[in-house]
Amino acid sequence: MRNPLPPVPTNLLDIEVAGDLRRGTPTVRLVTAPAEDVEAEPLEIGGVRITGKAGDVQTVTGDGPRWVAGLGDGEPRQYRKTGAALVRAVNAGLAEDVENGGKAFRAAQLVLPEEASGEHVTELALGLLLGGYRFKVSIEDPKPSVRTLRLVTHDRAVADFTEAVARASALAAATALTRDLANTPSNVKSPAWLAETAAKVAGPGVEVAVRDEKWLAEQGFGGVLAVGGGSSRPPRLIEMTYKPSGASKHLLLVGKGITFDTGGLSIKPADGMHLMRTDMAGGAAVIAATRAIAALGLPVRVTALVPAAENHVSGSAYRPGDIVRHYGGRTTEVGNTDAEGRMVLADALAYGIKKYGPDLIVDAATLTGAMKVSLGLRTGGFFASDDALASSVVAAGARVGEAWWRMPLVEDYAENVRGEFGDVRQTPAGPGSITAALFLREFTEGLPWAHLDIAGPARSEKNYDEVVPGATGFAARTMVELAASLG
Repeated sequence: MRNPLPPVPTNLLDIEVAGDLRRGTPTVRLVTAPAEDVEAEPLEIGGVRITGKAGDVQTVTGDGPRWVAGLGDGEPRQYRKTGAALVRAVNAGLAEDVENGGKAFRAAQLVLPEEASGEHVTELALGLLLGGYRFKVSIEDPKPSVRTLRLVTHDRAVADFTEAVARASALAAATALTRDLANTPSNVKSPAWLAETAAKVAGPGVEVAVRDEKWLAEQGFGGVLAVGGGSSRPPRLIEMTYKPSGASKHLLLVGKGITFDTGGLSIKPADGMHLMRTDMAGGAAVIAATRAIAALGLPVRVTALVPAAENHVSGSAYRPGDIVRHYGGRTTEVGNTDAEGRMVLADALAYGIKKYGPDLIVDAATLTGAMKVSLGLRTGGFFASDDALASSVVAAGARVGEAWWRMPLVEDYAENVRGEFGDVRQTPAGPGSITAALFLREFTEGLPWAHLDIAGPARSEKNYDEVVPGATGFAARTMVELAASLG
């Protein structure tokens, strides 16, 4: 019987850069919206009124273009929004043709405006590649979708735009793989499955070691073993290494890999628990980013660690009041078994620093609901012990279309993390996201470190820009771009 799961990684469409239009291929016209202070007659094509607003895609009839897509004010971000809306419209048109017995087209083309730069093309390509993403487990065949989109330049900057598209494709592939891993249902996605899949998709240049529960016990990964102890599917540590010759910087990436989170004995409410299949979105982003960094051949050494566990409820689950000894010996007083992410990250941080001695550290996790309250669902919050690294995270995110806001590591709350019966408290009093970050800082040995809390933007319930419902893939592109800035 055919496996109903979509392929991992997802097959993205091809984007070609060409010098001229191809006869017989459905065409898109791009238009900008008039400035607010400019009076202009409404543009009509094929009897359809065109606003020019970013993401407004209209289907027209008659000779000429089949679709007209608005670019808004023409800023790069508007190109990404338009690309995403456009590929959805093209796929809908293809599906309609097939349903009506028409001939299926598999390619479409659009003419780039004269003012389009490499940055505009990168953003447009990101929208085109990711806006049509879909993940569905079904016995039915997937709906037809466009396979190729041609960007027509009229022989202008074909080589430069081809390079921009190649870079955008690598970034989009990282986002899509993150979505694939996070969307996979947890009846399939055990810690072992995540580890095996990471090894399968890592690609050339990346070495992957999978550490099982026996190895974790021998090495003293008390946090990972405690969190995974309540499940019949034991934990894993995924260890990925990329070591290009001549690298001057060594980046340690650590991602939370909780493949399902019931909350443990501090069990979550039933409403919303089904979303916890994406509680390993930080780990997925780390896996996908490492793959993309190697694929791009970036001149920075990367070690990536994903502690993977299932936080379940059983007689062997860890308890509030337990004292857990992490890798390296530091102990934690457990206050709430639903604060499991910091428990597994602590082990991985301590191990990664001791074994590899990196220059800087970035961890990514769907860690705290408090961050969703603080920043909503479209902005990632992060904490950093180093101002230069903090600036690099924000700048990297801005270049790839992911928004970040730096949160404060308020020292007044640091004392709350100190334990009474152990070295540190897992859930100290105070603002939840800040105290969680302060807890993790205890395991970073004073190295430059950034903690990315992506609880808000890691998943979505609706389309916006290049995002579709389900896992968003947030943070993967930022980590790739951050690595690129270190080379």
